[in-house]
Amino acid sequence: MTSSVQPRTTSAYYVQAILSFALAGGGLAIGIAYLPVSAWMRAFLALGLLYTVTSAFTLAKVIRDRQEADEMVTRVDQARLEKLLAEHDPFRVES
Repeated sequence: MTSSVQPRTTSAYYVQAILSFALAGGGLAIGIAYLPVSAWMRAFLALGLLYTVTSAFTLAKVIRDRQEADEMVTRVDQARLEKLLAEHDPFRVES
């Protein structure tokens, strides 16, 4: 059975993603904190920010889980095909 090459992400990519997320979230949080509006409106915007962040993490997890499940199905199908090909003898004569 042949194994597929798994793409690997580099450490620099991880650092860039973490910094990007931290800067975006921090900048938005600071922007909400210094908005010239009432505390209730700031609290509403902060809850919206938290909901958006948790929804983004959930969406990323669901997409990753679906991709991993599709890979597993593909591997099972590939193993079945390889088994059929290994058992197939084109020179066998049925008697």
